[in-house]
Amino acid sequence: MTNPTDRYIHAATRENTRKSYRAAIEHYESVWGGYLPATADSVAQYLAHYAPTLAINTLKLRLAGLAAWHNDQGFPDPTKSPHVKKVLKGIAELHPHTETQAKPLKLEDLNRVVSWFDEVLRSELCTRPRRLTLVRNKALFLIGFWRAFRSDELTRINIENVSVAPEKGLEIFLPRSKTDRSAQGRVVRVPALLQLCPVSAYLDWVSEAQLREGPLFPGINRWGHLSEKPLHPASVITIIKQSCTLAGIPDADEYSSHSLRRGFASWSNTQQWDIKALMEYVGWKDVKTALKYIEADDPFLSQNNKRGLNLPDSNM
Repeated sequence: MTNPTDRYIHAATRENTRKSYRAAIEHYESVWGGYLPATADSVAQYLAHYAPTLAINTLKLRLAGLAAWHNDQGFPDPTKSPHVKKVLKGIAELHPHTETQAKPLKLEDLNRVVSWFDEVLRSELCTRPRRLTLVRNKALFLIGFWRAFRSDELTRINIENVSVAPEKGLEIFLPRSKTDRSAQGRVVRVPALLQLCPVSAYLDWVSEAQLREGPLFPGINRWGHLSEKPLHPASVITIIKQSCTLAGIPDADEYSSHSLRRGFASWSNTQQWDIKALMEYVGWKDVKTALKYIEADDPFLSQNNKRGLNLPDSNM
């Protein structure tokens, strides 16, 4: 008979995490040739073997997978051994790894992408499927930028969880996020702006697609039919890269799902937001995480502020 607590334990771990843990066990057993249950010495040897070729964060993820397996099976966890911890610390010292950061989508480039969307939409050669795709992607870019959303957050938005005040902004309820996994979720507000307005883009998209329920950003096939399922987060990355490429932005392949968030964080820095206000707006708990997203000043911002670009403040 199934234990009634099993489904709650299963729900406590995200599916992507479970996949990562399974991959870690497979790598330890099948690739390296380790045996389970493992000893602290074998885990240390495993770490030493891959120290020159794998990033420290990857090794930590492999350790987490091994720890989860041992805990689930009721065995002592060898990854907590002082010996393993010393080896991992030594690897971090001898094989420092510079974390690759996503390229931030700066306001100038956001404006360039949106202008390209508008130009194509005005073309008489723009087909219905193409039009739907472009209007959706424009809303995705603008909402994603001004709320500093990741791709997984964008794909979790349902139309039923969005309320709009056309001249004020949007309220979006997110059931949960990667960093806030409370049962209540959270409500975020998206500002209405004079330029590059996410609210106008949202209204245009909902009207164009006649959305009533389901995902705000569904997939669209070649015939213009909307899927009942949301875009996959990986598809959002592809949309960002392809749209930037078509808009003529250099090095577009360097963008990722974090580029919208990094772009917004860099913008807020130029506006001299207090770091605490930025953390509250985005939903960060750790100041070190917030600082990783902040880039140097974007000259385009100061130019447009002089022109009266109406942008949201930290009190939104």
